[in-house]
Amino acid sequence: MTKTAATRELTTFHNAFIGQAQEPTDRELAATLGAAKALWDRLVAEMTGEHNLTREWNSYSIKAGWSLRLKREARNIVYLSPSQGGFMASFALGGKAIHAARASKFPKHVLKIIAEAKKYGEGTAVRIVVSGSEDVAVVKKLTKIKMEN
Repeated sequence: MTKTAATRELTTFHNAFIGQAQEPTDRELAATLGAAKALWDRLVAEMTGEHNLTREWNSYSIKAGWSLRLKREARNIVYLSPSQGGFMASFALGGKAIHAARASKFPKHVLKIIAEAKKYGEGTAVRIVVSGSEDVAVVKKLTKIKMEN
């Protein structure tokens, strides 16, 4: 994926379940994600297994939509937000995790996303649009970095 494509995907991302009062069913999720459902299932299964994470659907408001939160005990690790044909993985990375991510061998477009991410009290908001296996690898690597820092 080129830098431009990564940026465009991030700016055009919309949570598919905005306006929905109840968490999505597996059938709704499959219909929304389409072919990306296999990537979603693989990522969730591997991350919950490898890092002993639990799953929890979460919506801060009906205007925000629904995200699947993967967490260890009370610590939120990553949010997966479904969209039409794909999904986004969102992290709040602390200073040590950002430093470790910058030192890692990520593709240039991922390093650009990290460099341009907004900083908040909870950490730096790194968002990765997942549309292929290479994106799954990036999310898994960022998850490992977050878990270690």
